[in-house]
Amino acid sequence: MFSKFKGNPPNAPQTPLDNNPILQYFDVRKQTASAGPELIWKIHDGYRKSDGKEVSIFVFEKRLAEKLHKPKRKETVAEILRGGVRQLERFRHPRILQVVHAIEECSETIAFATEPVMASLANILAYHEHQGTGAGPPETGASAHAQPQHPIPRPPHACDYSFLGIELKYGFLQLTEALSFLHCIGHTLHHNVCPGSIFVNKKGIWKLGGLEFTEMLSDMDPLEAITCTPWTSRLPKMAQPDLDYMAPEIQTSSTCSILSDMFSLGLVIFTVFNYGRSLIQANHSNSQYLKQLDTLDDQLSEIMPRVPIPLQEAASRLVNREPRQRPTAQLLSLITYFSDPAVQALQFLDVVNMKDPAQKNQFYRTTLKDILPSIPRKLWLQHVWPCLYAEMKTQESLASVLHPILVLIQECSVEEYENNILPAFRNVFTIPKTIQASVTLLENLHIILEKTPRDDIRTEVLPMLYSAFESSTIQVQTAALVAVANVSNYLEETAIRRMVLPKLKLVYEKNAGDIKIDINILVCIQKILDRLDRTQIIDEVLPLLWDVRLQDAEVIMAVVNIYQMMLSDKKYGLSVNLMATRVMPLLTPQLVNPALNLDQFTGLSNICLEMFDLIDRNQRNKLKLDTMPLQSSPDRHRPLRHLCSSDNMNVAPFSIPNVRVEQRKTSSAEDMARKNSGDSGMLGSWWNRTSPSSPDSNYLRVHNAYTNRRLSDNTLMAPKIKIAPSCASSPGGPGSPGGPLPIRRHSSFGPQERRGSTVNLSPPSGIHYRSSSIPRAGPFYPSSSSIEYLARNGILGIPFQGGSMPNTSSSVPHLLSSSMHSILRSRRPSTCLSGSGSQTGGASGLWNQFGSGMVRQIVNTQHSTVNGRAFPGTNVRQCPSISLSLSLSDHRIILCRH
Repeated sequence: MFSKFKGNPPNAPQTPLDNNPILQYFDVRKQTASAGPELIWKIHDGYRKSDGKEVSIFVFEKRLAEKLHKPKRKETVAEILRGGVRQLERFRHPRILQVVHAIEECSETIAFATEPVMASLANILAYHEHQGTGAGPPETGASAHAQPQHPIPRPPHACDYSFLGIELKYGFLQLTEALSFLHCIGHTLHHNVCPGSIFVNKKGIWKLGGLEFTEMLSDMDPLEAITCTPWTSRLPKMAQPDLDYMAPEIQTSSTCSILSDMFSLGLVIFTVFNYGRSLIQANHSNSQYLKQLDTLDDQLSEIMPRVPIPLQEAASRLVNREPRQRPTAQLLSLITYFSDPAVQALQFLDVVNMKDPAQKNQFYRTTLKDILPSIPRKLWLQHVWPCLYAEMKTQESLASVLHPILVLIQECSVEEYENNILPAFRNVFTIPKTIQASVTLLENLHIILEKTPRDDIRTEVLPMLYSAFESSTIQVQTAALVAVANVSNYLEETAIRRMVLPKLKLVYEKNAGDIKIDINILVCIQKILDRLDRTQIIDEVLPLLWDVRLQDAEVIMAVVNIYQMMLSDKKYGLSVNLMATRVMPLLTPQLVNPALNLDQFTGLSNICLEMFDLIDRNQRNKLKLDTMPLQSSPDRHRPLRHLCSSDNMNVAPFSIPNVRVEQRKTSSAEDMARKNSGDSGMLGSWWNRTSPSSPDSNYLRVHNAYTNRRLSDNTLMAPKIKIAPSCASSPGGPGSPGGPLPIRRHSSFGPQERRGSTVNLSPPSGIHYRSSSIPRAGPFYPSSSSIEYLARNGILGIPFQGGSMPNTSSSVPHLLSSSMHSILRSRRPSTCLSGSGSQTGGASGLWNQFGSGMVRQIVNTQHSTVNGRAFPGTNVRQCPSISLSLSLSDHRIILCRH
């Protein structure tokens, strides 16, 4: 197939066209269609070597006429074909097939080149004939006989071609215009209007060809009949017109006129609606033709329902046997059937080259743009786009032709755009354009970017946009600003920060004071604001906003919209200081701008109020924080004192093994002192805080038990207490570093510093520890104080030690609020108690368990001497809130709530 381009190999078979001189000018490719009398013209695709223009090559192989046997008949056929080509060269009309290259002949072939065609109407209707489902006469006639004799490979674009209603309407109108031109301007009778003489190009336009049998008409009266030769079997079929489409008067009276061509046109119309079969199928027989002619009316009645109603009357008159009843081509073009705006728009496109620039611009900007939605989508790329692409190459028409092109791009699919429009449309981005064309393209750039691939956007479209900012024409710069606002979503953040924003500032500096430029720049900033970083907004955007002249209402509202967007998020960097010092001094004077309407004033007022509210809240909070340390009101610390007071402390419920918490009513101080002195013995007096001077006092009545003790020794001091471990595994147990006492971390020390715990565990006021079963001899068990005994034998679970520290009232809240709660909730029950049998070991295990239950014995470091022994003072405070009862064997310690 490609031997035509690279030269035939030495052993390649020769083709009839190899010796034809036309190969010097054209690259001839495969055959795609056929046409002419008996379809003897073979049509090939081709390209002109000089400029690559697409053409169609018509080739006649002389060997097809060898079956005629008589050399004279062979020459007659060749001469008829040559005459038809000369006639085509003579007539120049948009509806007549145009010859590109004249006849080139050799001993084997005759060839010439025309404008590109897809197929003949006979080729398309032959496919429809096989697809028709309606019943009809046998397949006879020219097309039925030609196909077996000259089989051609039907190309897919011709075989699968189906006509839309508007295509048929426009096609019939084009044939009418061609005949009108021949009859009125050329004074010529076609004499062979049939599907084999009609061509359809790739744009869907119908062209009239096959001028081999034309007759000249009278210049005085085109309707005047002239003599002609009827069809006869004595001449070759390929040397005569198609009998199936011949007018009756030619066969009956050997006369013809322009109305004879109208009869043939009527038969073509009915053939299209009859699945490609003609109403007359004479089978190359004159007698058969006359018989078919008599039954013509019956066939019309069967086919008429398939014909559109607006065309039925005119079509039936066209095939009338009486010539005077047939309409002329001029009258036929005026019927209602052809009064379609879409058809008229397509008609104008075909002859747009013959129009002046003003007519073109008006048609492209308004007419075609409005009519496109009513034109079928099939014709957009088949018919409309090729015409627009041809006009796009001219500078004077580019600005106006862009309007319908943009409509096509917007409505077509992505695949259609990338495959059909984009390859030809790429040149528009780079070629020099007029100001109006650049403005049109930039203002509608978002339509193009919706369908354009990302790579093409970055390499071809955006460079055109960036260069538009540097244009010396203010219209182009304004259009570029509009384009940025429309296509901001397609721009990368890097491009916005490095390219778009600097160019926006450059345009603003060049056109300072231009209201339209200012508005477009502010709109662009609003579109790209969320794509900028905080530093660029503060350093570049805000200074530009402060520099804009706030006089026009639209400019003011554009600035207000930007500030409103900045207030919605702190990331934009609009601080309170900037609002108070730079923004509000510029906005507040505009509140009395007479150019603002009610809605605009409301928007400006709201933004000012919002800024003022932010400034007010921020400044008030700041001033409150600044003045708070300077206040010396006595009520300042009252909430803290109230929260830390032990009288108002609600201790959370807790559970301690072998500990019963008893709730009892509060009694008077005299009753408590009486019970403690009579029942509790030493421990009751130890925990009672009574004064020597008053029994209702909370001081310890130690002198009741110790007659030799001075009242000055009853001072309550807070000892240093080390917490014993609850078990061997506890921190600070035996074997651990630092001895048997635990190590506590304090937040006031460094993260790596550890020290022994000195938590103030002074008991709260109002708590009495009563021991009802501690063994004693007289007031003390064997000649020592009970406290010393308990301490020395480990029953209290703490070592007996000397020393003292001052105790203050502030220790109680600390005990209840932090230390006691943490001790009560953090220590785990000891397991040492289960195996305790001795008094010392049992008591030690009890205290471990008691310690794990969050109770600590407080030992005052002041000493008294009783019977020669040192006895520690036990001054404690009462707390009327807790009553605890501990029992272990015969030892029981009760904490009573008063």
